[in-house]
Amino acid sequence: MLLKGKKGLIFGVANEHSLAWHIAQQVHAQGAELLLSVASERFLRKVGPLAERVNAGPPVICDVSCDGDIKRAFEEIRARMPEVDFIVHAIATAKRTDLQGRFLDTSRDGFSLAHDVSTFSFVAISREAENMLRPGASLLTLTYLGAVRAVPSYNVMGVAKASLEASVRYMANDFGPAGVRVNAISAGPVKTLSASVVKGFKDKVDIQQVAAPLRRNVTGEDVGKAGLFLLSDMASGVTGEILYVDCGYNIMADFITRED
Repeated sequence: MLLKGKKGLIFGVANEHSLAWHIAQQVHAQGAELLLSVASERFLRKVGPLAERVNAGPPVICDVSCDGDIKRAFEEIRARMPEVDFIVHAIATAKRTDLQGRFLDTSRDGFSLAHDVSTFSFVAISREAENMLRPGASLLTLTYLGAVRAVPSYNVMGVAKASLEASVRYMANDFGPAGVRVNAISAGPVKTLSASVVKGFKDKVDIQQVAAPLRRNVTGEDVGKAGLFLLSDMASGVTGEILYVDCGYNIMADFITRED
């Protein structure tokens, strides 16, 4: 039981396909006590039953685009879980129109939205939780290869993920003196609610199972297990890192398709 006696918050479970949910299942199986957070009431119908499966109680609603709502949500969180050993941030969004065509045509408000929700929310959540973190705590977020390569149709989300990965490094330096670790998983393409809005997503999945060294697609379980490792004391010396969980696809060259 790698996480026996540990307590944690998981932001971003939308349904049973969410990577956050796969991480939740793995850490629960290893003894962790959990609280889940959702963006709005409309997610409660699907996430409420999932929360029951990991003994997490009612999910906490938190609109991460609003500082006031983050503070309100953490008042509820502190009442239910005053101290935490880990936080998982699996939140991202962008305007659908900005995930099509050219990155050059990204709208100003779309650029701001993607960075605010997908990147700054990790900073804001972690800052609000700072006085709740136990020594040796672990913070984890999710990114994608589009942060370091130009992936067709990923566009502004790739730029936001690049910002998120840089934030991981700066936050690791800020939290380090307190013994708190900050890392990210760069997951290969997995069918999730957020991935479904990316044009050509199926093509990306098809390419990976041929091009990746393991000759298969990554699964949510793969990501969940990697999350368990980074959240546990088994990764006690790991911080500021981006761990690729993509069956090795990121090491290969010339397999990303072009849309001419």
